[in-house]
Amino acid sequence: EHKAQTLVSSNRHSTVSVTEMFVYLSKKIAIPNNVKLQSLSWNKENGYLACGGDDGLLKILKLESQPDGRVKGLAAPSNLTMNQSLEGHSGGVHTIAWNEGHQKITTSDTNGLIIVWMFYKSSWYEEMIKNSRSQVCDMKWNMEGQKICIAYEDGSVIVGSVDGNRIWGKELKLNLKAVAWSPDSKIILFGMKNGDIHIYDHTGNSVCRMEVPKTGPELAGISWFSNRLLARPEVPTPCLAIAFTNGRLLLLRDEADDRPIELDTRLRLRAFNWSHDGSLLACAGHLASQKDTDKDVNTVKFYSSNGEHLRTLKVPGNDITACTWEGGSLRIALAVDSFIYFANVRPRYRWAYCGNTVVYAYNRPDRVENCVVFWDTKNNLRFIKYIAGVTHVAAAGEYCCIAHKPEQETVAAVESGAGKCTLVLCNAIGTPLDTRDLDMDAEQVAMTASHVVVASDRAVYTWQFKDPKQLAVMEVSEKRKAGAEKLFHIDEGAPAEGEGLNFTRVNEKEIRDRICAVGVSAKLVVVARESGAVLQFGLPSMALEVRHRLECTPYELQVNCNSTRLAIIDQSGVLTFFDLEKAAAATAPPKDQEQGASSLPQTFERKDVWHMRFAEDNPDLFAFMEKTRMYVMKGLEVEEPVSSSAYLCQFKDLEIKGVLLDEILKDCPSSPSQDYLLDMEVKALRDMRDLTEKSGIEQSLKFVEEHPHPRLWRLLAECALERQNLQVAEQAYVKCRDYAGVQLIKRLQNLTSDQLRKAEVAVHFGRFEAAEEIYLKADRKDLAVELCRTVGDWFRLVQLVKSSTGAGTDAVLMEAWEALGDHYSDRQSWQLAIDYYAQAQKEEKLAESYYLLEDYQNLEKVSLQLPDNHKLLPQLAAKFAAIGMGDQAVSAYIRCGLVKDAINTCVQLNQWTTAIELAKQHNLRDIDALLTQYANHLLDKNKLVNAVELYRKAGHFLEAAKYMHKLTMDEVKKGSSPMKIKKMFVLVGMLIEQYHEQSKTQAKSKAKSKRGGNEASTALAGLLEEDTEAVDSRLMDGAWRGAEAYHFYLLAQRQLYANYNDAAMHTAMVLRDYEDILPARNIYSLIALCACANRAFGTCSKAFIKLETLNGATEAELDEYRELATEIFNRYSPKDQRTQQELELEALMEGESKIPICIVTGQAITSYQFWMCPMCKHSAGENEIARLKHCPLCHNVI
Repeated sequence: EHKAQTLVSSNRHSTVSVTEMFVYLSKKIAIPNNVKLQSLSWNKENGYLACGGDDGLLKILKLESQPDGRVKGLAAPSNLTMNQSLEGHSGGVHTIAWNEGHQKITTSDTNGLIIVWMFYKSSWYEEMIKNSRSQVCDMKWNMEGQKICIAYEDGSVIVGSVDGNRIWGKELKLNLKAVAWSPDSKIILFGMKNGDIHIYDHTGNSVCRMEVPKTGPELAGISWFSNRLLARPEVPTPCLAIAFTNGRLLLLRDEADDRPIELDTRLRLRAFNWSHDGSLLACAGHLASQKDTDKDVNTVKFYSSNGEHLRTLKVPGNDITACTWEGGSLRIALAVDSFIYFANVRPRYRWAYCGNTVVYAYNRPDRVENCVVFWDTKNNLRFIKYIAGVTHVAAAGEYCCIAHKPEQETVAAVESGAGKCTLVLCNAIGTPLDTRDLDMDAEQVAMTASHVVVASDRAVYTWQFKDPKQLAVMEVSEKRKAGAEKLFHIDEGAPAEGEGLNFTRVNEKEIRDRICAVGVSAKLVVVARESGAVLQFGLPSMALEVRHRLECTPYELQVNCNSTRLAIIDQSGVLTFFDLEKAAAATAPPKDQEQGASSLPQTFERKDVWHMRFAEDNPDLFAFMEKTRMYVMKGLEVEEPVSSSAYLCQFKDLEIKGVLLDEILKDCPSSPSQDYLLDMEVKALRDMRDLTEKSGIEQSLKFVEEHPHPRLWRLLAECALERQNLQVAEQAYVKCRDYAGVQLIKRLQNLTSDQLRKAEVAVHFGRFEAAEEIYLKADRKDLAVELCRTVGDWFRLVQLVKSSTGAGTDAVLMEAWEALGDHYSDRQSWQLAIDYYAQAQKEEKLAESYYLLEDYQNLEKVSLQLPDNHKLLPQLAAKFAAIGMGDQAVSAYIRCGLVKDAINTCVQLNQWTTAIELAKQHNLRDIDALLTQYANHLLDKNKLVNAVELYRKAGHFLEAAKYMHKLTMDEVKKGSSPMKIKKMFVLVGMLIEQYHEQSKTQAKSKAKSKRGGNEASTALAGLLEEDTEAVDSRLMDGAWRGAEAYHFYLLAQRQLYANYNDAAMHTAMVLRDYEDILPARNIYSLIALCACANRAFGTCSKAFIKLETLNGATEAELDEYRELATEIFNRYSPKDQRTQQELELEALMEGESKIPICIVTGQAITSYQFWMCPMCKHSAGENEIARLKHCPLCHNVI
């Protein structure tokens, strides 16, 4: 029907989901004196219902639900808690406008009287009144409730404020019919009776005339959904409805929409209204009868925001005049003659139930994506995922499948009708396990324990997924069986052999008879079409088995657990059944001409059914929701109903689990509680409970034999156990195939004491306190202790053990203390765990608790208290090593005899002295191998400094000196600071000196060993003996040359800057011996500078000669030297003015016998008495060194 009513395609407005619903009449209220109603309006926030009618009738009603136990929501009994008549109008009240934010209501009658009513102290009172000669045609408050626009039939318009002041008014000279505010209150639409729409701004200025097609002779009204809190601007769905009296309807996104959706409701429209969230539009009016003799039928049609017809409701009476939605849109009120009819709306939510988890999706105003909640009802845990465009949720077993529109779906794809969807297979906590991308719309989604079935209007797709518990997720995609996915067009009847997933072909093929419903079981897939044709396919082959014919258009299908029975809810909400097994036997094979197949004549039919569920363990049990009652059927026999509005999750073991989705999504969608779950029992289970409580075992046994079911047999067995009737209990356990129960009966038969039998039964039913009390009264404290140990009640066990004596109590007490320690350890209460572990003397767990608590001091105490060679010592040593406590780690390793591990720990912690001492004490020779290995590791990473420190700490001073010298020469090449280079050369020299001292000590030790030492000391001397052939003699002989060169280089510059020119020149002259270390250019440049400052131009001239003959100097540099020399010696003669003594001293210094140089002044030492540094063996004059505390060269303390 909806396709025939849609004049313009609405694909471009398609949203992520299509709203589906049922609706049925539930209540009727009569107006006294048969006064005809003209208007009706529901306050969505506070629940007040205002109705206006002839002769000045105005009533404020409030219909509130009274929760009765666990009966909540729509099923809860409702009563009128307010029924107040407001006096003031004399004409018919035809217009009502609520101001929900300020608790006000504005009403108008046919005489032009306007009254504003206010709520005060639980009643409504008149606040303001305004009379006019013209009748009000429409009035609306803006969304904030700050302004009201009143339109009169003569064209007058008044906009007023909430406090009664007039903001502006105009005479439009138009025949007005309707008015509407935009959601942002910036635009006002004025509708004329002839269908013209004019746009004005909020200040009363005309903007333009709205260009909309005139689809009717007279305008019926304008309704603009204006709840910005619920509107979703990222999803541009229509929110503006313009209706005409002939039933034509325009749906627009806004006032500038140039492509509205045009509908033909085929009604003579009287009223229409948006739901609270703008997803549904209710249109009320008169539907012309098919027969001329019959009167018109009051009809309400429901449309989605995209113009899709969802449901039609026929209402008794003569004239329907108004309709209004309740807040939450679960009820709609209809004004018909002198009655108010209430209809309940049952949305088809996007939800499913898998395992113990309820999965449902809803829209949050603050998120573009849909919020999908996985609610573990057993543990009351919630897992929330955000998925864009969720359209369907299906579940079976422990898994669910979520179908959603892909985020990358383009607008062009939507407009062309080429839909796409993505299937996500999830577990019970929302973890995605596998996905499939389909190039088709998912209009129907069903699921079994191994298959997902998706149907569009013309094609069927099946996906056989792997159970992730049996196959890893990666293997699901790599080891998929051939044919696990199938796709076919419904007209083809079945998938072709070997054909792949050709979505393009099936989407392009035309369809006349659309798919409208899908039902699945473990063996079958049943696909229904709008004509009533039903195709039955087998799983997993999807081969067409039988064609059936129904006399209705199915809306929802369900197949029972053994695939023999089909339940159908049609488009009108009528429930019928179809016997698949008998129908298949009476139907010709699929290759023959299609025949109408039916079961034996069935008279069962129920109306206003909106949900159903077959039992999972009994093919004859069936539950369905009819209006606000739940019925259970066995065969075709219906039990007494139960009041409920819950959605059925599971039907198993004669128990039905339901969930109040209405209340969850209304009150707390992100954090549901256990109060929203319902557990309902079938009549047989309730009767059986009554029998077991009030009657004897014999009557209960007779009842179960007449109504056999495993759950009833279990209940009988439990009752028989309680009454010590072991024979009946054994029979019942055998009937329900409970092997554990049979074993229990055998144990009870072996017991001679009735008290002990009662205790065993109490334990079986989980009444442990009662069982313990029985054991204690029977003086069997040992059994009570064993019971506490079995159930893990360690606190009680400690109490029992402490109050008793006997052999073995200490062991039990130790076990209890250890278990209590484990209890607190699992909860990370380490201090309490430590107390109990200490009492239980569990050193390993005690140490682990100290370690996790980072109490290393007590951890060390535990280590010291352990005896040598204890198995826990290596673990403690590893813990100490991990936190850097080297001494404690070494001690623990030594105590358990793991010397090599102790040495390895020292190596890792860089404690080489300790490692060498351990090697000496335990006569180990592999310390050098470890040292070399670690040093090579550092050298590979270019960590020379670390390698030097490693060798120095290990006592390998020569190796340390070599790498330090290499590092120093690298710094020289980089041109680093001379002071830094000097210090590095000093360290090289000090390492060489330490090497000499070590060699002397080793030589002495070697001599002693030859005179009477032992073999161990000889081995140690050999371990550290120097290989003299491999020694770098240059480094050994000139260990301090680098330090000397940079020391005098720096000293000469300090003297020059201090104006000690002569001393600076003599110090600089010393540098001539270090051309192998310092650059010659630097040396002779410094000599020339110092000599020039000292006016020793002869020495200066010699320095320039050296500079002009340097190897490697560029021609530009040589030219600069020549120019500077020419400039100096043109003014000064190249001669020195020095004494004979100075000349002799200079000649002596240049001779073969070297005179020591003072490291303090840089001058030659001519005295026979001088000071020599014990570290670097360099000299200084006694007078000069007397004022210093450290050696100027090596910085050794004097």
